[in-house]
Amino acid sequence: MTVPSTARPAASAAPAAASGRAAASQLRGTLLMVASTVFFACSDVVTKELAGRLPAMEVTWLRYVTFGLMVIPFALAKDLARGGGVAVFRSRRPGLQVLRGFGMAGSAMLFTASLPYLPVAEATAIYFVSPILIMALSIPFLGETVGWRRWSAALVGLSGVLLVIRPGTSAFEAAAVLPLLGASSWAMAAVVTRKMSGRDPAETTLVYSALVGIAVLSLILPFVFVMPGPAEIGFGLAMGVLSTLGHWIVILAYRHADASVIAPFSYVQLLWAGILGYLVFGSVPDAWTVAGAAIIALSGFYTAYRERVRAAGRA
Repeated sequence: MTVPSTARPAASAAPAAASGRAAASQLRGTLLMVASTVFFACSDVVTKELAGRLPAMEVTWLRYVTFGLMVIPFALAKDLARGGGVAVFRSRRPGLQVLRGFGMAGSAMLFTASLPYLPVAEATAIYFVSPILIMALSIPFLGETVGWRRWSAALVGLSGVLLVIRPGTSAFEAAAVLPLLGASSWAMAAVVTRKMSGRDPAETTLVYSALVGIAVLSLILPFVFVMPGPAEIGFGLAMGVLSTLGHWIVILAYRHADASVIAPFSYVQLLWAGILGYLVFGSVPDAWTVAGAAIIALSGFYTAYRERVRAAGRA
Protein backbone atom coordinates (compact mmCIF):
# COMPACT_ATOMS: atom_id res chain seq x y z
CA MET A 1 0.00 0.00 0.00
CA THR A 2 1.44 3.33 -1.02
CA VAL A 3 1.55 6.24 1.36
CA PRO A 4 -0.64 9.12 0.22
CA SER A 5 1.38 12.09 -0.86
CA THR A 6 -0.35 14.26 1.72
CA ALA A 7 1.16 12.10 4.52
CA ARG A 8 4.78 12.54 3.48
CA PRO A 9 5.24 16.09 4.73
CA ALA A 10 3.76 15.07 8.10
CA ALA A 11 6.15 12.11 8.35
CA SER A 12 9.19 14.23 7.55
CA ALA A 13 7.98 17.08 9.75
CA ALA A 14 8.57 15.17 13.01
CA PRO A 15 12.38 14.86 12.65
CA ALA A 16 12.53 18.45 11.40
CA ALA A 17 10.56 19.67 14.41
CA ALA A 18 12.80 17.68 16.78
CA SER A 19 15.88 19.10 15.08
CA GLY A 20 14.44 22.60 15.40
CA ARG A 21 13.77 22.12 19.10
CA ALA A 22 17.31 20.82 19.64
CA ALA A 23 18.80 23.81 17.81
CA ALA A 24 16.64 26.20 19.83
CA SER A 25 17.76 24.50 23.05
CA GLN A 26 21.43 24.79 22.08
CA LEU A 27 20.92 28.46 21.26
CA ARG A 28 19.19 29.05 24.59
CA GLY A 29 22.08 27.37 26.40
CA THR A 30 24.60 29.48 24.50
CA LEU A 31 22.78 32.72 25.33
CA LEU A 32 22.56 31.73 28.99
CA MET A 33 26.30 31.01 29.08
CA VAL A 34 27.04 34.43 27.57
CA ALA A 35 24.67 36.04 30.10
CA SER A 36 26.52 34.32 32.95
CA THR A 37 29.78 35.93 31.85
CA VAL A 38 28.22 39.38 32.34
CA PHE A 39 27.35 38.50 35.95
CA PHE A 40 30.82 37.06 36.61
CA ALA A 41 32.57 40.10 35.12
CA CYS A 42 30.39 42.48 37.15
CA SER A 43 31.12 40.44 40.28
CA ASP A 44 34.87 40.65 39.60
CA VAL A 45 34.69 44.43 39.19
CA VAL A 46 32.85 44.78 42.51
CA THR A 47 35.39 42.39 44.07
CA LYS A 48 38.27 44.56 42.86
CA GLU A 49 36.68 47.65 44.41
CA LEU A 50 36.07 45.84 47.68
CA ALA A 51 39.55 44.27 47.73
CA GLY A 52 40.97 47.80 47.81
CA ARG A 53 39.09 48.41 51.07
CA LEU A 54 39.23 45.09 52.94
CA PRO A 55 41.67 42.15 53.15
CA ALA A 56 41.25 39.55 50.40
CA MET A 57 40.38 36.88 52.98
CA GLU A 58 37.54 38.99 54.35
CA VAL A 59 36.26 39.82 50.86
CA THR A 60 36.17 36.12 50.00
CA TRP A 61 34.41 35.39 53.29
CA LEU A 62 31.71 37.96 52.45
CA ARG A 63 31.25 36.31 49.06
CA TYR A 64 30.81 32.89 50.64
CA VAL A 65 28.46 34.08 53.37
CA THR A 66 26.20 35.64 50.73
CA PHE A 67 26.50 32.49 48.61
CA GLY A 68 25.53 30.34 51.59
CA LEU A 69 22.58 32.55 52.54
CA MET A 70 21.22 32.17 49.01
CA VAL A 71 21.95 28.49 48.36
CA ILE A 72 21.43 26.66 51.67
CA PRO A 73 17.86 27.85 52.46
CA PHE A 74 16.85 27.20 48.85
CA ALA A 75 18.24 23.65 48.96
CA LEU A 76 16.61 22.95 52.33
CA ALA A 77 13.24 24.27 51.13
CA LYS A 78 13.50 22.06 48.04
CA ASP A 79 14.20 19.01 50.23
CA LEU A 80 11.33 19.76 52.60
CA ALA A 81 8.95 20.27 49.66
CA ARG A 82 9.85 16.78 48.45
CA GLY A 83 9.29 15.38 51.93
CA GLY A 84 12.84 14.08 52.06
CA GLY A 85 13.97 15.85 55.23
CA VAL A 86 17.48 17.26 54.94
CA ALA A 87 18.84 14.92 52.29
CA VAL A 88 20.87 17.78 50.81
CA PHE A 89 23.48 17.29 53.54
CA ARG A 90 23.91 13.59 52.80
CA SER A 91 26.75 12.86 50.39
CA ARG A 92 28.02 9.57 49.04
CA ARG A 93 31.53 11.04 48.82
CA PRO A 94 31.82 13.58 51.67
CA GLY A 95 35.62 13.51 51.58
CA LEU A 96 35.68 14.53 47.92
CA GLN A 97 33.04 17.18 48.58
CA VAL A 98 35.21 18.72 51.30
CA LEU A 99 38.28 18.55 49.05
CA ARG A 100 36.33 20.29 46.29
CA GLY A 101 35.23 22.96 48.76
CA PHE A 102 38.86 23.62 49.73
CA GLY A 103 39.81 23.98 46.08
CA MET A 104 37.02 26.44 45.34
CA ALA A 105 37.69 28.55 48.44
CA GLY A 106 41.41 28.68 47.66
CA SER A 107 40.69 29.64 44.07
CA ALA A 108 38.38 32.51 45.07
CA MET A 109 40.80 33.80 47.70
CA LEU A 110 43.86 33.76 45.43
CA PHE A 111 42.04 35.47 42.57
CA THR A 112 40.66 38.12 44.93
CA ALA A 113 44.13 38.72 46.39
CA SER A 114 45.43 39.60 42.93
CA LEU A 115 42.81 42.24 42.12
CA PRO A 116 44.25 45.15 44.16
CA TYR A 117 47.40 44.87 42.02
CA LEU A 118 46.19 43.74 38.59
CA PRO A 119 43.58 45.05 36.14
CA VAL A 120 40.48 42.86 36.03
CA ALA A 121 41.10 41.95 32.37
CA GLU A 122 44.65 40.78 33.06
CA ALA A 123 43.73 38.73 36.13
CA THR A 124 40.81 37.16 34.25
CA ALA A 125 42.96 36.29 31.24
CA ILE A 126 45.53 34.53 33.43
CA TYR A 127 42.81 32.69 35.34
CA PHE A 128 41.41 31.29 32.10
CA VAL A 129 44.39 28.95 31.87
CA SER A 130 42.35 26.65 34.14
CA PRO A 131 40.88 24.47 31.30
CA ILE A 132 44.43 23.59 30.27
CA LEU A 133 45.33 22.65 33.84
CA ILE A 134 42.13 20.59 34.15
CA MET A 135 43.10 18.68 31.02
CA ALA A 136 46.59 17.99 32.40
CA LEU A 137 45.30 16.86 35.81
CA SER A 138 42.70 14.60 34.21
CA ILE A 139 45.47 12.28 33.03
CA PRO A 140 46.89 11.14 36.41
CA PHE A 141 43.69 11.56 38.47
CA LEU A 142 40.98 10.46 36.03
CA GLY A 143 42.94 8.20 33.71
CA GLU A 144 41.94 10.18 30.63
CA THR A 145 43.93 10.03 27.40
CA VAL A 146 45.01 13.31 25.82
CA GLY A 147 46.15 13.32 22.22
CA TRP A 148 48.83 15.47 20.64
CA ARG A 149 46.29 17.93 19.22
CA ARG A 150 44.97 18.89 22.64
CA TRP A 151 48.51 19.00 24.07
CA SER A 152 49.46 21.36 21.24
CA ALA A 153 46.45 23.55 22.03
CA ALA A 154 47.49 23.53 25.69
CA LEU A 155 51.01 24.70 24.86
CA VAL A 156 49.58 27.47 22.69
CA GLY A 157 47.32 28.53 25.58
CA LEU A 158 50.27 28.58 27.97
CA SER A 159 52.18 30.79 25.55
CA GLY A 160 49.22 33.19 25.75
CA VAL A 161 49.52 33.24 29.54
CA LEU A 162 53.23 33.99 29.24
CA LEU A 163 52.41 36.92 26.95
CA VAL A 164 50.09 38.34 29.59
CA ILE A 165 52.47 37.76 32.52
CA ARG A 166 55.75 38.44 30.66
CA PRO A 167 58.11 36.97 33.28
CA GLY A 168 61.63 38.33 33.27
CA THR A 169 60.60 41.72 31.87
CA SER A 170 60.00 45.06 33.55
CA ALA A 171 56.28 44.59 32.94
CA PHE A 172 56.15 41.50 35.16
CA GLU A 173 53.98 41.78 38.28
CA ALA A 174 54.57 39.26 41.06
CA ALA A 175 50.82 39.42 41.76
CA ALA A 176 50.25 37.78 38.35
CA VAL A 177 51.21 34.48 39.99
CA LEU A 178 48.12 34.69 42.24
CA PRO A 179 45.43 34.16 39.57
CA LEU A 180 47.64 31.41 38.11
CA LEU A 181 47.64 29.66 41.50
CA GLY A 182 43.91 30.35 41.75
CA ALA A 183 43.39 28.66 38.38
CA SER A 184 45.38 25.65 39.65
CA SER A 185 43.19 25.45 42.75
CA TRP A 186 40.04 25.63 40.64
CA ALA A 187 41.43 22.95 38.28
CA MET A 188 41.85 20.64 41.25
CA ALA A 189 38.25 21.33 42.31
CA ALA A 190 37.02 20.67 38.76
CA VAL A 191 38.84 17.34 38.54
CA VAL A 192 37.36 16.29 41.90
CA THR A 193 33.93 17.32 40.57
CA ARG A 194 34.40 15.05 37.56
CA LYS A 195 35.59 12.21 39.78
CA MET A 196 32.39 12.24 41.83
CA SER A 197 30.12 13.00 38.87
CA GLY A 198 26.67 11.51 39.32
CA ARG A 199 27.25 10.54 42.95
CA ASP A 200 25.47 13.53 44.54
CA PRO A 201 22.78 15.98 43.40
CA ALA A 202 23.90 19.44 42.29
CA GLU A 203 22.24 20.97 45.37
CA THR A 204 24.38 18.83 47.68
CA THR A 205 27.56 19.92 45.91
CA LEU A 206 26.57 23.59 46.15
CA VAL A 207 25.72 23.30 49.85
CA TYR A 208 29.00 21.54 50.65
CA SER A 209 30.91 24.20 48.70
CA ALA A 210 29.22 26.96 50.71
CA LEU A 211 29.67 25.28 54.09
CA VAL A 212 33.31 24.29 53.55
CA GLY A 213 34.21 27.76 52.25
CA ILE A 214 32.48 29.54 55.13
CA ALA A 215 34.05 27.21 57.72
CA VAL A 216 37.61 27.49 56.39
CA LEU A 217 37.50 31.24 55.86
CA SER A 218 35.82 31.86 59.24
CA LEU A 219 38.77 30.15 60.98
CA ILE A 220 41.24 32.57 59.36
CA LEU A 221 39.05 35.69 59.39
CA PRO A 222 39.80 36.82 63.00
CA PHE A 223 43.49 37.26 62.10
CA VAL A 224 42.79 39.74 59.29
CA PHE A 225 39.39 41.17 60.19
CA VAL A 226 38.69 44.83 59.45
CA MET A 227 35.32 46.24 60.51
CA PRO A 228 33.37 46.86 57.29
CA GLY A 229 31.20 49.94 56.90
CA PRO A 230 27.78 50.09 55.25
CA ALA A 231 29.37 50.62 51.82
CA GLU A 232 31.62 47.56 52.20
CA ILE A 233 28.70 45.41 53.36
CA GLY A 234 26.67 46.60 50.36
CA PHE A 235 29.53 45.81 47.98
CA GLY A 236 29.92 42.39 49.63
CA LEU A 237 26.25 41.56 49.16
CA ALA A 238 26.32 42.73 45.54
CA MET A 239 29.45 40.67 44.85
CA GLY A 240 27.97 37.53 46.36
CA VAL A 241 24.61 37.92 44.63
CA LEU A 242 26.18 38.55 41.21
CA SER A 243 28.54 35.58 41.55
CA THR A 244 25.81 33.22 42.78
CA LEU A 245 23.44 34.26 39.98
CA GLY A 246 26.26 33.71 37.48
CA HIS A 247 26.76 30.14 38.71
CA TRP A 248 23.01 29.50 38.69
CA ILE A 249 22.75 30.68 35.08
CA VAL A 250 25.64 28.38 34.11
CA ILE A 251 23.74 25.43 35.61
CA LEU A 252 20.70 26.41 33.53
CA ALA A 253 22.88 26.73 30.43
CA TYR A 254 24.20 23.18 30.80
CA ARG A 255 20.64 21.88 31.11
CA HIS A 256 19.84 23.23 27.65
CA ALA A 257 23.02 22.61 25.67
CA ASP A 258 26.01 20.29 25.38
CA ALA A 259 29.08 21.28 27.35
CA SER A 260 31.30 21.07 24.27
CA VAL A 261 29.04 23.57 22.50
CA ILE A 262 28.68 26.24 25.18
CA ALA A 263 31.87 25.96 27.26
CA PRO A 264 33.98 28.06 24.84
CA PHE A 265 31.52 30.94 25.21
CA SER A 266 32.73 31.42 28.78
CA TYR A 267 35.67 33.25 27.17
CA VAL A 268 33.29 36.13 26.38
CA GLN A 269 34.01 37.12 29.99
CA LEU A 270 37.41 38.36 28.81
CA LEU A 271 35.61 40.97 26.68
CA TRP A 272 33.36 42.15 29.51
CA ALA A 273 36.31 42.27 31.91
CA GLY A 274 38.16 44.61 29.55
CA ILE A 275 35.13 46.84 28.95
CA LEU A 276 34.07 47.08 32.60
CA GLY A 277 37.65 47.53 33.76
CA TYR A 278 37.94 50.54 31.48
CA LEU A 279 34.53 52.01 32.37
CA VAL A 280 34.93 51.63 36.14
CA PHE A 281 38.68 51.91 36.75
CA GLY A 282 39.93 53.51 33.55
CA SER A 283 42.33 50.62 32.96
CA VAL A 284 43.09 49.86 29.32
CA PRO A 285 44.56 46.41 28.54
CA ASP A 286 47.86 46.74 26.69
CA ALA A 287 48.54 45.02 23.38
CA TRP A 288 50.36 42.12 25.06
CA THR A 289 47.39 41.38 27.33
CA VAL A 290 44.93 41.55 24.42
CA ALA A 291 47.11 39.27 22.30
CA GLY A 292 47.64 36.82 25.15
CA ALA A 293 43.93 36.73 26.00
CA ALA A 294 43.07 36.08 22.34
CA ILE A 295 45.55 33.18 22.19
CA ILE A 296 44.17 31.70 25.44
CA ALA A 297 40.62 31.95 24.11
CA LEU A 298 41.51 30.36 20.77
CA SER A 299 43.29 27.54 22.58
CA GLY A 300 40.19 27.00 24.72
CA PHE A 301 37.91 26.97 21.69
CA TYR A 302 40.07 24.39 19.94
CA THR A 303 40.33 22.21 23.07
CA ALA A 304 36.52 22.25 23.39
CA TYR A 305 36.25 21.32 19.71
CA ARG A 306 38.58 18.35 20.19
CA GLU A 307 36.54 17.27 23.23
CA ARG A 308 33.44 17.29 21.04
CA VAL A 309 35.17 15.27 18.33
CA ARG A 310 36.44 12.78 20.89
CA ALA A 311 33.00 12.45 22.49
CA ALA A 312 31.52 11.73 19.06
CA GLY A 313 34.03 8.89 18.66
CA ARG A 314 35.56 10.29 15.49
CA ALA A 315 39.05 10.74 16.87
